[in-house]
Amino acid sequence: MTVGLTLTEKILSAHLVEGEMIRGSEIGIRIDQTLTQDATGTMAYLEFEAMGVDRVKTERSVAYIDHNTLQNGFMNMDDHRFIGSVAKKHGIYFSRPGNGICHQVHLERFGKPGKTLIGSDSHTPTGGGIGMIAIGAGGMDVAVAMGGGTYYITCPKVVKVNLTGKLSPWVAAKDVILQVLRIMSVKGGVGKVIEYCGEGVKTLSVPERATITNMGAELGATTSIFPSDEITREFLRAQGREEDFTELAPDADAVYDEVIDIDLSALKPSAACPHMPDNVKTVEEINADKKLKIDQVCIGSCTNSSLLDMMKVAYILEGKTVDPSVQLSIAPGSKQVLNMLAANGALSKMIDAGARILESACGPCIGMGQSPNSGGVSLRTFNRNFEGRSGTKDGQIYLVSPEVAAVSALTGYLTDPSEYLGDMPEFELPEKFTVNDNMIVPPAPVEEMDSVEVLRGPNIKPFPVSEPMAKDIDAGVSLKVEDNITTDHIMPAGAKILPLRSNIPEISKYCFAVCDESFHDRALEMGKSIIIGGANYGQGSSREHAALAPLYLGVKAVITKSFARIHMANLINAGIVPLTFADEADYDRICQGDEIRIENIAEQIANGNIIKATNVTKGFDFDTKADFSQRQKDMLYAGGLLNYTKQQG
Repeated sequence: MTVGLTLTEKILSAHLVEGEMIRGSEIGIRIDQTLTQDATGTMAYLEFEAMGVDRVKTERSVAYIDHNTLQNGFMNMDDHRFIGSVAKKHGIYFSRPGNGICHQVHLERFGKPGKTLIGSDSHTPTGGGIGMIAIGAGGMDVAVAMGGGTYYITCPKVVKVNLTGKLSPWVAAKDVILQVLRIMSVKGGVGKVIEYCGEGVKTLSVPERATITNMGAELGATTSIFPSDEITREFLRAQGREEDFTELAPDADAVYDEVIDIDLSALKPSAACPHMPDNVKTVEEINADKKLKIDQVCIGSCTNSSLLDMMKVAYILEGKTVDPSVQLSIAPGSKQVLNMLAANGALSKMIDAGARILESACGPCIGMGQSPNSGGVSLRTFNRNFEGRSGTKDGQIYLVSPEVAAVSALTGYLTDPSEYLGDMPEFELPEKFTVNDNMIVPPAPVEEMDSVEVLRGPNIKPFPVSEPMAKDIDAGVSLKVEDNITTDHIMPAGAKILPLRSNIPEISKYCFAVCDESFHDRALEMGKSIIIGGANYGQGSSREHAALAPLYLGVKAVITKSFARIHMANLINAGIVPLTFADEADYDRICQGDEIRIENIAEQIANGNIIKATNVTKGFDFDTKADFSQRQKDMLYAGGLLNYTKQQG
């Protein structure tokens, strides 16, 4: 007897190139669209060039400048010029600095229901708000997809989040995803797609849906998706893109692997407390003993910078003044949003209240300015509050909705807006958005591409060379770290480090500096080494630099309790062997400095999933697991995806 399909299964099946739709097996899918941003884009385009493909094969590829917009010195500007020239030459649209955050702009101008999108940014699932299968990936995977290659994922389980009811006044879409995080945790979505269903879906606008799918990345999920319905059509019509609409929904008898029920009317304003996005409590719970005094409020990011969010913020701030003890900054998500705020007077309301208006870019979300004071409490409408990500190591970062953020900026304390504000007016999207794409540069025509010069500055260094897998790995443990190590721990961001994203030798000096400032020098001195990690190793950003810097420093293998999806893929892409402990108790038996030997590793990988290793220093053997597809094995044998791709032609 046949059963109905989930929306996820429908789109993946329509794009299936290799494999079968069997949960847990590897499948290859055709990619329709790609996006990059400048912090990951330079390396992705160096990788694309190395493949020798003249022009992208996708339906639409877009390069965005939104991360490294603080042009302190020549490095960021050089990267922008390089990306712009590569885009022009190879068939890629180029969104100039100031045009906006990649996910916000892509939702507005390029996203299409039913299409597949991968992006070299972990918050690419924002596109799920418009009915796309949109997945964050490493830059190398994006480069391969641009060249017409297949993108591989584990066929995911599908979780149905059944939404009922309607959000109460001053409760926001942010509170929906915070509730999902509270239920599932930061690793509860690994190997899964989160599919939102139910009558409550109809009460949420596309920007609200995009907020929810955006922050689904914090679940560790492959992606999240909403149906494409009449609300989607209205959004696309307002963007002048109604022809891109396709109605999409799961079958009525679709079968899901898990079901979570959420009554929207029961939700309350909430916050993710330091230092994890799943450390969620209601504002009422946080303030139970004493109201939380705050120092800073930042509103924006790809999670909460839409026109709808900004209109609510302007309404709350109108005619009032930010508390003198609080610094408030606001970053509209795109030029379109900023233009419309300026035209309808909302921008003046924000400025009058005492807000600092930032450019339409990622900014504080990635530690690019606006770091809080030492030990300061900062409310942010962002998606991550990992320790040190704000640029202040002891900053106390709370993730909240724009409504909570705005009202708290006025009171000086974490405040429930439903207790402070009166009746909530209806906030509706315009029937027509202001459309001006003059900061999106189209590529050169095919006949002119050979005449386009690629501009390379002195900070742009070649992709680090990886070697085919050695017969044995015999190396010392250069570092041992705990559970929930993020890519921000491995390869930090921020204004000081991001400009080095195109210079692996230089950026590697900061590798694991958050955990151990001596790691870089020790790893270089050792020549080759192994890293030992805890559970959920590599969660967070898709940045492949968290694999490329260890590659440059001689890391041959990483052995952990478990890996986050994107980072494990990036390690394989780099030719670093990711292994997990067969018995997690062995994690406690290994210390930094121990010598680990893995003999005949290629032969072991070929023969099964259990890889035997020896702690030479302490004199005991232990088993590790290597659950690789044949394609991943071949990539590791070759020394990574770039070498493998060249071998495959």
